Amino acid sequence: MRPSSMFSSVIREISPLVGERERALAHVNVFLGSLNAELKRMNVKAKAVLGGSYAKDTWLSGDYDVDVFVKFDLSHKEENLSDMLERALRKFSHERIHGSRDYFWVRNDIKYELVPVLDIKKPSDAENVTDFSPWHVKWVNSFGKKYKDDIRLVKKFCKSSKCYGAESYIRGFSGHVVDILTIHYKGFTNLLKAAIKWKPKVVIDPKNVFKGKALMMLNKSKTEGPMVLVDPVQPDRNAAAALTQENLEKFIAAAKAFLKKPSMDFFVVQPIDFVKLAKKGQLVTLEVDTLDDKEDVAGTKFVRAFEHCRDELSEFKVLDSGWIWDRKKNGKWWFVLKEKSLSKTKDWPGPPLKMQSAVKQFKQAHKDTFSKSGRIWAKVKRDVTDPQSLLKSVCVNIYVKSRVVRAVVSQNKNVY
Repeated sequence: MRPSSMFSSVIREISPLVGERERALAHVNVFLGSLNAELKRMNVKAKAVLGGSYAKDTWLSGDYDVDVFVKFDLSHKEENLSDMLERALRKFSHERIHGSRDYFWVRNDIKYELVPVLDIKKPSDAENVTDFSPWHVKWVNSFGKKYKDDIRLVKKFCKSSKCYGAESYIRGFSGHVVDILTIHYKGFTNLLKAAIKWKPKVVIDPKNVFKGKALMMLNKSKTEGPMVLVDPVQPDRNAAAALTQENLEKFIAAAKAFLKKPSMDFFVVQPIDFVKLAKKGQLVTLEVDTLDDKEDVAGTKFVRAFEHCRDELSEFKVLDSGWIWDRKKNGKWWFVLKEKSLSKTKDWPGPPLKMQSAVKQFKQAHKDTFSKSGRIWAKVKRDVTDPQSLLKSVCVNIYVKSRVVRAVVSQNKNVY
């Protein structure tokens, strides 16, 4: 299939049809109407409006996560906008999420993310980074329909490559980052061609605000990640500050693979093929129950515990690893290891040979010692030699137990 035909097919597949669009927006409009009526009843100068991908018309079919901006008049500038919004939400079952300014989730047939913002007219009016969010929508829509389908392609491509999501436990490409990159490079294919040439510390300044000196002129804390993407709406902000090196590398690898051999498979979220993974090395999987907490909190702790286990397996040489989580309770970790087992003993480093007193004490503490590279060493017995036993031990330590309810090594070692 020619790329142009492929893209047309994918766009038809991932774009909401008229019926789906009408049904979703009908639900949204009812919700907005109810919330705005409550704000009016409270005599609050604020209005709830559609935001995010729904306001930009870049949402994917089947995606019912809807951003809502509750725009407060500047007369409320000195008040706590989150508390005011929460009072307006008392008729709705809601969840308060802590952030630079607290926001809310409301779930019914649709998951709403409600962000309180000031209705700013100029940058100096802003009290919080989120106050610029409606401007992001306006910036994307200023290009008309020109890049909407390309944004959908990039978004689906990132989801399929498992590098999409702004959540703190994912730290992938956010919707806003996808928008900026797609528009800056003028489309999906051009973005991929640029991505395979990206070098460490990618610097992208769409409006050339810093004239090639973004790393020198931006606050150092905003340039620590692998990509510096100057926000076209907020030039002093790195829109990709949260992106991890791992997720950037996933995107670049997927871009290289697609350009080498284009396929519709790159736009399909594939299930993890554990049979294939088991052929790469020793596969170990774990069943995990996450904390009964807010999604972002539970997800972050789930991932931190996973990373701790991965680090503990380093001697087995981790070839591949990953996790799956249903964003509720059930999660899974998996590790592909080069080594199936370790030797019964390991070399344990002691003090430098020139520290004679310390060396003497070390020899008294260890029976089997030897010298190497100007240091005394000892042969010590390992507590465990197989990865399953090691993980069983690690999963009951305080670090893991404080981050997940339960993590149990699966009995089937070959197929998940």
